[in-house]
Amino acid sequence: MPADTTTSLPVPESAVPAEAVAPLIRGVGVLRELTEAGGTLSPSGLERATGLARSTVDRITSTLARMGYVRLDGRDAVITPRLMELGNAYLAALRLPALLSGRADALADELDESVSLAVADRDGIRFIHQATRRRAMSLSFRIGDLLPAERTAPGPLFASEWTDADWRAWRERRAADPEDRGFPAVPPRELPAGQGEFEAKAAQAGRDGWALDDQLIEPGLVAVSVPVRDPRTARIACVANVVSHTSRHTATDLRETLLPRLRATVAEMERELASAPDPDPGPPPSGSASWIGAAKNELGREFIESLARGLTVLTAFGEGRAALTLTDVARATGLARATARRALITYEHLGLVRQQPESRTFGLTPRVLSLGFPPLSRTTLPRIAAPHLADLSARVRESTALAVLVPPGSGEGAEIQYTARAVSPRIMGVDIRTGTRLPASATSLGRVLLADTEGSADLDRVRTQGYALLDENWEDGLRTIAVPVRDRTGRVVAAVNVALHAAGRTAEECVAEILPELRLTATRVETELRAAGHFTRVPLL
Repeated sequence: MPADTTTSLPVPESAVPAEAVAPLIRGVGVLRELTEAGGTLSPSGLERATGLARSTVDRITSTLARMGYVRLDGRDAVITPRLMELGNAYLAALRLPALLSGRADALADELDESVSLAVADRDGIRFIHQATRRRAMSLSFRIGDLLPAERTAPGPLFASEWTDADWRAWRERRAADPEDRGFPAVPPRELPAGQGEFEAKAAQAGRDGWALDDQLIEPGLVAVSVPVRDPRTARIACVANVVSHTSRHTATDLRETLLPRLRATVAEMERELASAPDPDPGPPPSGSASWIGAAKNELGREFIESLARGLTVLTAFGEGRAALTLTDVARATGLARATARRALITYEHLGLVRQQPESRTFGLTPRVLSLGFPPLSRTTLPRIAAPHLADLSARVRESTALAVLVPPGSGEGAEIQYTARAVSPRIMGVDIRTGTRLPASATSLGRVLLADTEGSADLDRVRTQGYALLDENWEDGLRTIAVPVRDRTGRVVAAVNVALHAAGRTAEECVAEILPELRLTATRVETELRAAGHFTRVPLL
């Protein structure tokens, strides 16, 4: 069943526990600043944002790069889709996206409006699923974005269950940040809220069982929400939310027209929760800390072991592993109990982990989504592939490209479309522009893609050997070799190739020298695609 989504307030910054891991606190701070900056910051920008010394920033980004969470691109640090594995651990442990997203998507299709699922995070809300409509006026919030409760439709519903301590914390936050500057996902507040207005709205939402947002965030945005209750506790597990624009629905129309259908979908969601079997925990990440010693030997003092060990703790959680004891965490990560304990103490201080004293277990909180998830949740396959294509081109000194079938799954007469590329540094190189379409059957990229959907002697051979090599088939002097790119289900969704002049390498040399590099690149793209596509849709174009 879904985990309790309520979170305890973090310990004030001045009360850092004596056993907290300082490098882990600093590393989390760097990831948060990168997230709020949209995923990219220069070292000097990180230095200013975090207040850390430049040498400390360099060591942290070097460690994160070794873990695959950050890419060092020239002078900038850029978060990578692999960082999403931290947020994926929380979402998998929560189970709500896996259980309810299908019904949310179906409702979005039926209403032709954006539908989202949100959970409580202290006195704010975070989205855990989005089914958006593509329009000129469309929803810009992302999975993981933090919004102030009082400016949303889900907020009053969550607030209807707040304790006196929760209300005190909310009032303190409002007094310290009256313009909501601490919520970068929303525009600053222009007008102060009336005294007692949100308290009254929360009480009304508790009585009605639904709540309305009539342009609280910005003019034109309206939404209606209904709580989805946990059948074990009858408390709110998440809130289903329909969002529209006043050009399509007024707030009154939203309530009268869409609320009944939303309520019917929520009833279906609650039945889904009640009938869901207990999750199969499956194997925890194996040996996730075993590589740390080798990385330390490789990078020396530029690698911060305590940061790397601490971040592996978050990946111990997942489906069927929502509540773990200290022993469970140590066993799953391969860390010593003392090391795992200090990391959990640190995360509890930062609000990323919550301890349940009665069961002596720990669980992740929605705040884990603040570590890179919002800017990464809307990435595309071309964006994922681009830096890996550039690396491949630099290694083999030839042009590389990514392509997909258009339309997807087409058979006879299918075309491929180039969606990303990296051009060779050679004087004479292959330069096929992004967006170019070519007959699939005439290209190595197309044959790799068709081999996953069609049957013929040639394509069977391509599928068996795992690559396609074409020698001057559609242009004299052009030799290409391509391999498939698979999504997390194993389906071939794209192909990546190297194209070169036939005078550069023989066909045999292409197989011996380029194919291993090409497969390594495809594996790196697939690793990031699997992380990005676990709970979000990754567009192929």
